[in-house]
Amino acid sequence: MSNQELRKEAHDLDVTVWVGKSGIGAVTEELKNQLQNEKLVKVKFLRAARGGTSTDELAEELANEVNAQLVETRGNTAVYH
Repeated sequence: MSNQELRKEAHDLDVTVWVGKSGIGAVTEELKNQLQNEKLVKVKFLRAARGGTSTDELAEELANEVNAQLVETRGNTAVYH
């Protein structure tokens, strides 16, 4: 499935994982579990999680942690496959 098709499918998804002040380490297991059950998972990076880094950097780091494909980032939200 192409990235464009995945992005279209992700458009109507609700956010199911929120990254807060505890950082990405606190949500890696939850994201792994959700990715086993779902094709796409939408993650929101709250202001407290971002600190001095960008959402894109955090999204890439989280993708590497859980061995997932980062489909897209838009604003403070990322979609993983």
